[in-house]
Amino acid sequence: MALAPRPAGRDRPPTAIAPSILSSDFARLAEECQRMVDLGADWLHVDVMDGHFVPNLTLGAPIVKSLRKHTAAFLDVHLMVTHPAQWVKEFAAAGANMYTFHLEAAAAGDDTAAALAALQAAGDAGLPAVHELVASIQAAGMLAGITIKPGTPVELLLPYIAAIDMVLIMTVEPGFGGQSFMPPMMDKVRFLRSRFPDLYIEVDGGLAPDTIQAAAEAGANAIVAGSAIFGAADPGAVIRQLREAVDSAATAAAAQ
Repeated sequence: MALAPRPAGRDRPPTAIAPSILSSDFARLAEECQRMVDLGADWLHVDVMDGHFVPNLTLGAPIVKSLRKHTAAFLDVHLMVTHPAQWVKEFAAAGANMYTFHLEAAAAGDDTAAALAALQAAGDAGLPAVHELVASIQAAGMLAGITIKPGTPVELLLPYIAAIDMVLIMTVEPGFGGQSFMPPMMDKVRFLRSRFPDLYIEVDGGLAPDTIQAAAEAGANAIVAGSAIFGAADPGAVIRQLREAVDSAATAAAAQ
């Protein structure tokens, strides 16, 4: 499995709009997911929270397995869990396509301060546990993504970039949908895009028609949006607007 490469005439890979099913009607989950695909979504974003790493509890591998029976869509799974290595086999068997884990959790569970200290001490080589987790995800047949909390320096991702398929930049504190977009997080996106034109860079948190321009101009190519899409009177129009903003920025930046 591989993500589509960067096309000519763009400064980044293809645009991927990923509605977050956390904002859907869970009683009608299969229908909601099909509706998003029919409206033009490229991926479906699945937020998995364990109530420990973040103060919320959501769906797990059994729901993904059930959903996979009803959709062929790309399932972009974001693990907000204390022990991400524990769930690799379960989500691979359930049918997840992308398995994105928190760098902080892979380093030190739910102790963010200890994680930052360990990651900084590891230096340019990175932590063996993180490298091993990436390898196990890919060996299980999934793509591997790494994400970081807003307070984690983006430079701590650098030892792992060559091995992973995507970086997810959180533009809110992970745990709950409907939060406000944090514009300073776009500095992290700019940092990565300037160095890695072929890297998939996803942004998640508060993305909507009134914030997409900042993310697009910073260099993001994968956009997660929950309430902005599911809560819209015309979700398809929102998906198109998000895509057009990213596509326009991608071609404009390449032309400079």
